[in-house]
Amino acid sequence: MIGLDLNRLNEAAVIIYACCVLFYFIDFVHTNRRASKIAFWLLSIVWLLQTIFLFYEMAVFGTFPILNIVEGLYFYTWVLVTLSLILNWLQKADFIPFFTSVLGFIMLALHTFAFSQNQPGQLSEQLISELSIIHITMAILSYGAFSLSFVFSMLYLLQYRLLKKKQWGKKLIRINDLSTLDHMAYILNVTGVPMLLLSLILGSIWAFIKLPDFQWYDPKVTGSFGVIVVYSMYLYIKIVKNQQGKPIALWNAAAFLVLLINFFLFGSLSRFHVYS
Repeated sequence: MIGLDLNRLNEAAVIIYACCVLFYFIDFVHTNRRASKIAFWLLSIVWLLQTIFLFYEMAVFGTFPILNIVEGLYFYTWVLVTLSLILNWLQKADFIPFFTSVLGFIMLALHTFAFSQNQPGQLSEQLISELSIIHITMAILSYGAFSLSFVFSMLYLLQYRLLKKKQWGKKLIRINDLSTLDHMAYILNVTGVPMLLLSLILGSIWAFIKLPDFQWYDPKVTGSFGVIVVYSMYLYIKIVKNQQGKPIALWNAAAFLVLLINFFLFGSLSRFHVYS
């Protein structure tokens, strides 16, 4: 029971950490101070959960938990979280906490599900299955965000066409203005990209543990990273190149087409989720 509770503690930390990375990413690309504050408090909760785990380990085993690679990995993650909180509190480096949090999330996820390998067989299988569920849920949520973003881009293109042809009427009135449609598509992609990235991280850890012959060039894996690249290019063009209007809406539509190809075609060719 204690082992299960410890893993529940770590699983909660992984989920909260994922939300933290999401808000740090929003602040990274959109300079949103509110998102940064939310991320800071979420990271503080992760630090608290990790600290409880560390003190529990020391109380039970009477030693500092760095005697093997799994324990050392957890302490390393705790150090990363601590340094990230200090940097954020000092407000001397806005972007460093985001990149540190991504690295810390990977290490925490590795520890959580490597730690589960030391549990009894049935409990270990349950935890690995839950890792798969978290991975798939986050992927579906990101796909949902991308899908809504695609809808907003399609409405943008429709509105643009109506305005270009000066077809005033009820359709034009019922559709939001171009700037709102463009902004909503952008916000949804800003949300979807980090969720899909975190999902791929968890999925890769799951595959490494579960599949003895896991290959990185599996169609589903390469296709998913392709989706990340295409949507990251959208954000780059939108933010760095300051591209607006019809071209960026068309890029978003093309990115969604890549997503559909990955979901339906590459998904059917892959054996990635056969063992879920």
